[in-house]
Amino acid sequence: MSMAEVLRIPVMRRLWYAQIVSTFGDFLALFAVMIVMTYQLRATPQQITGVQIAYMGPIAILGVLSGVFVDRWPTKITLVTSDYLRALLCLSLLLVHNVWGFYIALALISVVSSFFGPAQGVAIRTAVPRHGMQSAQSLLQQVMMIMRIIGGPIAAWFVSKLGPHPAYWLDAVSFIASGTLILSLTLTTPTSVPVVPDPTTNPDGVTAPAAAEPTGLARVVSDMKQGASFIIHHAALSFVILALASAMFVLGCFAPLIAVYVRDILHKSEKTFGYTSPMIGLGMLIGINLITTKFKGKKATTLVYSGLSGIAIGVFLLAALPHLGAMIPGLFIIGLSAAAVIVPAQTLIALETPPPMMGRVGSTVMSAIFTAQILGLILSGVLSEHISIRTVFALCGVMLLVMMPLGMWMQGKRGATA
Repeated sequence: MSMAEVLRIPVMRRLWYAQIVSTFGDFLALFAVMIVMTYQLRATPQQITGVQIAYMGPIAILGVLSGVFVDRWPTKITLVTSDYLRALLCLSLLLVHNVWGFYIALALISVVSSFFGPAQGVAIRTAVPRHGMQSAQSLLQQVMMIMRIIGGPIAAWFVSKLGPHPAYWLDAVSFIASGTLILSLTLTTPTSVPVVPDPTTNPDGVTAPAAAEPTGLARVVSDMKQGASFIIHHAALSFVILALASAMFVLGCFAPLIAVYVRDILHKSEKTFGYTSPMIGLGMLIGINLITTKFKGKKATTLVYSGLSGIAIGVFLLAALPHLGAMIPGLFIIGLSAAAVIVPAQTLIALETPPPMMGRVGSTVMSAIFTAQILGLILSGVLSEHISIRTVFALCGVMLLVMMPLGMWMQGKRGATA
């Protein structure tokens, strides 16, 4: 199915509208917080990085656990409640006047988001046919890439003209609008079937009764083990999740150092950084459309291998040729190749995961992605103090190249294919 055909599905169309509205509000509020911390609170670079960690950390920590509840709770109620709670938490930003206050407010919003993301995956998996899943994932990723490109300039203009408080109000309104859109939908929740051991027969020929389903904390732990076991024993799935996390780790290492690379390696001004940094987002946007239109018949794992090698090429280009003429195509190649990892990986995850386990697997993927990005953010700062930025880029490229034979070994070892 094409993206236009997928959007004709009422549930997908309204979920997509809700994604656009809430993502725009999120970017607006997050950039407003960054601007306030940078220019009003005079925050240090480490404190600015702390904003991103506070926003991603709870999802990284709670991701695996939240999916257990998402698989048990009604999908529609989970989505709507998450949106309305985030609207209230966004309004708490109006009362914040210090760095730690922003950390706490953003972390609380992230806690609620750790339930929304997997629930959205469940809703899409049950509403969109298998042959439309790649287009559905592409549509969601397009929203993120477009906001990544235009969110910064719009937020800067908005805050400079109206101040940060209207941005927080608008973010709250965007979540209310998103929740109201979802409230009008009819969503089904996949029935979760407990995994019970096969009956056994004793020497007297009497069949033993099936083990009772665990309750309370034991039930939560059991569900977490089921999700982890499914991922570990599915070779293609475990590889694409690892590849996705690796790509996000590299981007996490890479993104904070771009401004320093422009300043110290290329000896260019912030104006140059302004028109070069969106090249990754532009490459991703074009790559998403190419995958959906030109490469929809390709194996997911083949596309992921190509994406990993492409990101490595782009990173090596920046490390080897410190010139503006190499930086622009290098960033574009990185974005284009990242799309070849993100979209096929997310599509394969959605297709191969049984509907009753979508919450657990989806939240585990979210946890892996956000953990990788946080580690990349932290490690980039530590490494750049001891070795050159170009060396950091080269090491990222080497890591991605190592991922390809590792993926082949993982799939060959378990005898599974995509």
